[in-house]
Amino acid sequence: MSAHPVDEKLPAAKMATTGLQHVAAMYAGVVAPPLIIGAAIGLSGTELTFLTGACLFTAGLATFLQTIGIWKIGARLPFVNGVTFAGVAPMTAIVASTEDKSDALPIIFGAVIVAGLLGFIAAPFFSKAVRFFPPVVTGTVITLIGVSLLPVAFGWAHGPDPAADDYGSTTYLGLAAATLVIVLLLRRFTRGFVKQIAVLLGLVVGTLVAIPFGATDFSPVADAAVIGFPTPFHFGAPQFQVAAIVSMCVVMVVSMTESTADMLALGEIVERPADEKTIAAGLRADTLGSALSPLFNGFMCSAFAQNIGLVAMTRIRSRYVVATGGGFLVLMGLCPVAASLIAVVPRPVLGGAGVVLFGSVATSGIQTLVKAGLEKDNNVLIVAVSLAVGIIPITAPEFYHAFPETTKIVLDSGISTGCVAAVILNLLFNHLGKRRDAQDVTHPMEAGEHIAAAP
Repeated sequence: MSAHPVDEKLPAAKMATTGLQHVAAMYAGVVAPPLIIGAAIGLSGTELTFLTGACLFTAGLATFLQTIGIWKIGARLPFVNGVTFAGVAPMTAIVASTEDKSDALPIIFGAVIVAGLLGFIAAPFFSKAVRFFPPVVTGTVITLIGVSLLPVAFGWAHGPDPAADDYGSTTYLGLAAATLVIVLLLRRFTRGFVKQIAVLLGLVVGTLVAIPFGATDFSPVADAAVIGFPTPFHFGAPQFQVAAIVSMCVVMVVSMTESTADMLALGEIVERPADEKTIAAGLRADTLGSALSPLFNGFMCSAFAQNIGLVAMTRIRSRYVVATGGGFLVLMGLCPVAASLIAVVPRPVLGGAGVVLFGSVATSGIQTLVKAGLEKDNNVLIVAVSLAVGIIPITAPEFYHAFPETTKIVLDSGISTGCVAAVILNLLFNHLGKRRDAQDVTHPMEAGEHIAAAP
């Protein structure tokens, strides 16, 4: 019997190029949190480079845990793991509340270690919620993942610095559009392997096109060291403060919720549905990776939704491809020069490719919703309200401005709020009390069964 595509080992050249494509798709997401936190602390350029390399290194280790796995740890699906953006806001709050900024990273690292260990213990219990994620829920969440990520691509398309005068200039938007067109043309007019690595080729060509416009900065390569290692506890031994621990535990719950949704999404895409056992193993990888990450000066890790789009688009489902990408991440963490090569890719070029990647995720969600039984009124309501709730942080970013900061960690994540809404509504309409499975859809503009039509 032939191996499932998820367990397939591809030729070395194909593994390397497609693995590198995964790294290119998620690189900006990995390096952004350490850059933001490092800037808030006031780290020097050298220390900032060290922190960024450490996050790349730990992302690679966490990716190995998730894809290759050991014992009951790892979903063994093509998941890339990296620094979760959910932790950026609470970590900057910790920095702001720390009088001596040199203690900020040790306090953050201590909180992440505790949150990771508690999450590891809770993983098998958390995974039991999988039975509350039928297609009507998973399809909604997958769609929200794609829709929530699209603004990231649009932000990249505007340029690297929101405070710059040329932010959102026609030059930057033109480069993003050119990259998008290149990817589309490659997908339309090429075949086989070239078609599968269209995004990577688009990033390379887009970067070359950006050179005459002065949008490609090669200084990261010139300034980077050849060899470097993330020395354990480089910024000091971890410190354990209750407020910081509580804050990061909330982030861990959010991260586990999003990872569960991501695993369900990827399971559908690769045609190996994620069951309770798979989700528990995947959450163990996330949480153990997070607990170990501070040892090498990294932050909390979670599955990256960006790469789900790449899997959906290329249809390359091998987990060993992603493990190869994890190897590249480890090498980049050990070799700053290698890491700087991908840093050369201009943000607008990443933005153009991101439109394809993240749009593919949303499309996968729609495909799942087709299987969700939308001929039933109950499911239509579940999808309608959950999508609306999940889109709030995107369309109205200040909607929850009056809420406490701790609750905003959850509320400002459309994926989390939409997921919670879908689960609760599915319980209400399809599990509690009498189910109304036979009910057909009533169009919002048509008279219902018990509503008299207007004369």
